Amino acid sequence: MTHAERRSALSLASIYALRMLGLFMVMPVFMLEARHYEGGDDLSAIGMAMGVYGLVQACLQIPFGVAADRYGRKRIIYIGLALLALGSLIGAMATSVAGLALGRALQGGGAISAAVTALLADQTRDEVRTKGTALVGASIGLMFAVSLVLGPVLSGWGGLPAIFAVTLGLALAGVAIVRWWTPPEPTLPDRGHQRHSLWGLLVHPDLIRLNFGVFALYAVQLASWVAIPALLIQAGVASGDHGWVYLPAVLLSFVVMGMTLFPLERRGLLRPLFLTCIVLVMLVQAAWGWMSTGQPQLWLLALLLFVFFCGFNVLEASQPSLASRLAPLGSRGAALGVYNTLQSLGIFAGGAFGGLLLKSVGAVGVFAASTGVMLVWLAVAWGTHYVRTSPPGAGAGH
Repeated sequence: MTHAERRSALSLASIYALRMLGLFMVMPVFMLEARHYEGGDDLSAIGMAMGVYGLVQACLQIPFGVAADRYGRKRIIYIGLALLALGSLIGAMATSVAGLALGRALQGGGAISAAVTALLADQTRDEVRTKGTALVGASIGLMFAVSLVLGPVLSGWGGLPAIFAVTLGLALAGVAIVRWWTPPEPTLPDRGHQRHSLWGLLVHPDLIRLNFGVFALYAVQLASWVAIPALLIQAGVASGDHGWVYLPAVLLSFVVMGMTLFPLERRGLLRPLFLTCIVLVMLVQAAWGWMSTGQPQLWLLALLLFVFFCGFNVLEASQPSLASRLAPLGSRGAALGVYNTLQSLGIFAGGAFGGLLLKSVGAVGVFAASTGVMLVWLAVAWGTHYVRTSPPGAGAGH
């Protein structure tokens, strides 16, 4: 990567990291802390306050992606970070579950994933773009693990207001990064002539495969984390110490990703690696399902977590890179908006249906369903291509 490409990748990964850290920190404590607010006796209202973020994200990813194509990437990123900051301020000042829900909804309004990924695609060459998206993916995985340690610590100091206040600071830091570190937006030649209809993007065969893939990946991840904490507790790990099990698994998986993804992609072996990682995640789900029928052993749980994150990180890093390559140049924002909409829907579906399955059939049902989803994804992903093609029926304009 050139100096400018490294600067772009590192700065945009930092924006992702700051944003995701703030949003992830509430996950381990929200359902407990929100019970102390007005209306906290209604668990369904608390669940809605927690989940409304993902629903708003899903609704706004495509509009923000289209707007990023029309009005510029950085402008949309600023707007999204401002909404994240406003939602965090309202959440910090909230005294009721309804106030928390309003803050979470406004946080979800900062749907900048498509704009950030499109800007990264604009500022990097195809042959090094996976390195850039890998940095973004690594930042998400790392912040997920860090948040499970930091969230309970901040909550112990000052409850949910402390977490929302820190998130406000992180959003403002993101604005500073975009303004003073991220390179200027490049002028893309003939971008308007390469813009395709939204319908053309929706029916593009390879983009369909990738969109289903990101839905499946995040649905399985969220469904898994409905059941995994209970397995760790059964293995003798206190709930406050779970982050110390996740963190080594995540960090070591980054090493594996660096040793496999980049060299194999350079050798033209991304497809077999991609499919192998789907199989790995599928096998881990099946193994967790088997473990949930008896007394789980900590060493085996930790090993399976490491294997899961090895597969997850490669898939998380390579999919947006592929989507940006396959999308028409003038419609990258819109295509990545569709992609991130499916990601948000996967997060919502995984949490919602994972909870229903856990309640009705237990952890075995959660992991069995996740194994089935991964098997379907393997069949869907089998025919994915790695070169840009025109969407059928695509035309100019939106």
